[in-house]
Amino acid sequence: MGKYICKRLGMALVTVFVVATLTFFLMNMVPGGPFMSEKAVSPKAQAALEAKYGLDKPLFQQYLTYMKDALHGDFGDSLKQRGRTVSSIIATKFPVSARLGGLSVLVAFCIGVPLGCISALNRGKLTDNIIIVVATCGIAVPSFVICTVLMYTFSVKLGWLPSLGLTTWKHYILPVTALAFYPTAYITRLMRSSMLDVMGQDYMRTARAKGVNQFFVLFKHALRNAVLPVVTYLGPLLAYTVTGSFIVEKIFTIPGLGGEFIGSITNRDYTVIMGTTIFLATLMVFMNVVVDIVYKIIDPRIKLK
Repeated sequence: MGKYICKRLGMALVTVFVVATLTFFLMNMVPGGPFMSEKAVSPKAQAALEAKYGLDKPLFQQYLTYMKDALHGDFGDSLKQRGRTVSSIIATKFPVSARLGGLSVLVAFCIGVPLGCISALNRGKLTDNIIIVVATCGIAVPSFVICTVLMYTFSVKLGWLPSLGLTTWKHYILPVTALAFYPTAYITRLMRSSMLDVMGQDYMRTARAKGVNQFFVLFKHALRNAVLPVVTYLGPLLAYTVTGSFIVEKIFTIPGLGGEFIGSITNRDYTVIMGTTIFLATLMVFMNVVVDIVYKIIDPRIKLK
């Protein structure tokens, strides 16, 4: 296992390096610059700003300088938020998105897995049909529609829940629900199909023929194997949601990393774009490595090579 983990970590570093390299050069290929949108900035002042942040140097030299600093954990200063470093922005914004995303994944898993099991156990019945319809709607309906419906219903019409910010626990209900709606539906459908496949295996029929209690057949034998595809999905899902959904954060005015990332692209804040991209890529790759290890823990038959 140790050899496999080291191999995966090495591959992860290469992946992050490739992502950072592509992002850097593609970002600089787009016409324009971070200071061209500034009002009343003379060419002389713009040149001074570019010299201050090293943007007047050849592109490849900028790349080498940035990657060297990034290896030491220095992502530079924000080009738009004067006086703030990229690391401080990530450190401030990421915990907000992590809380929101973590709660959403927990809700999606705790609801999606039982619903998938119930749907599989009642295959072809009314309960199964209702769950399938709801899950299909959850996958098909865009997140901004879910956000709008929830906000209009529970905030505007009923006045039960706040719709802006994350001040109290009540502020988490709507954004967490909106962010968890799609993954809950996807996990439900994934769990249903996986459970149906497992329930048709020979060892399940053998266990039932031996008179094993139905509860143990389902939750000790079937669920343990059926949940493996869900675990695979949870890796990238967790990496995505803990950074916050861009749309959800924008609609509910949540000061998370997602909104910061969108703002950096709009404002051509090169250092923030690079810092958040490297951070998100590292998080995504790391979660995939964790999923592979959890795979082995859940099912010892899986060989890690």
